[in-house]
Amino acid sequence: MGRIVCFGELLLRLGAPGRELLLQSPQLQVHVGGAEANVAVSLSRFGHDVAMVSTVAGNALGAHALAELRRHGVDTRGVREDAEGRMGLYFLTTGAVQRASEVVYDRADSAFANSTAADYDWPALLQGAQWLHLSGVSPALGPDVAQATLAAARAARALGVRVSFDGNFRPKLWQRWGGDAQAILHELFAQADLVLADYRDIEVILGQRFEQADVVARVEAAAAAAFDAFPQLQWLACTQRQTLSVDHHALGALLLGRDGTRAQAPVRQLQGIVDRIGGGDAFAAGILHGILSAFDADATVRFGLAAGGLKHSIPGDFNPVSEADVLALMGEERFDVRR
Repeated sequence: MGRIVCFGELLLRLGAPGRELLLQSPQLQVHVGGAEANVAVSLSRFGHDVAMVSTVAGNALGAHALAELRRHGVDTRGVREDAEGRMGLYFLTTGAVQRASEVVYDRADSAFANSTAADYDWPALLQGAQWLHLSGVSPALGPDVAQATLAAARAARALGVRVSFDGNFRPKLWQRWGGDAQAILHELFAQADLVLADYRDIEVILGQRFEQADVVARVEAAAAAAFDAFPQLQWLACTQRQTLSVDHHALGALLLGRDGTRAQAPVRQLQGIVDRIGGGDAFAAGILHGILSAFDADATVRFGLAAGGLKHSIPGDFNPVSEADVLALMGEERFDVRR
């Protein structure tokens, strides 16, 4: 299997300890994250050759982020260091009972957000790559990085590298700089072989509504419209989440193919959630792993959902579980101590 290249921002997450409010006590817990980096770590832990492309601050904060990726086996040689730049940050207050979790972003004018298409030599960075993974978070950060993301997708397509794209539509980020989200995301969808998106993302991109009574029917209608609009697109995958409480979610998943393939994973009850951040990225990595490993559609979507479910049990943004861990959960849910 060829190399997978992930392009996006590396972030530092500063979280209140336990279930405290932000700065309720004068301490913060630090984790490294970022949508594309989370996928990179998961795929590396599943045994793939994975490289990260990004720009980080050329200081101790950037060095720490890169060291964390390397610790999980991700190649960071494609990450630029900007001596004058700053790291993107986000602050997390983890919810409890009836109080929802809350995120405060501090990522404007970060080293990555200020990077440009000229900063990335895609023919060299994609050498030996089979897939490029992108998300809709990157182009939402500003006009320069939006063009850099488009350049990455175009270069991959020109070089015969497949593209996976996670919609990750973030309206507040787009509104900050007034970018044309619909046009930019439309082109990124057009370059993708696999998209990770539900009907709401496709409504934004295609400018049409899907009003079927059943959520799964809306996803199926949206997927059919996306396959019609984007000839390159082969697969669409998404989760369906029902939030019963802060600590109890019901999570299902659907994988649809251009050829009419339809696979739906049984809903998993996630009770006693430890940390849901990065769950969607863990699902995306699981779907990519299934496709790369030539799993059938049913096994692929069940693997993706099991990987996403496991992430809810692990603090931090990364999902550092192995393929064997995910397969064990798929095969038999045993909760006694493994000896």
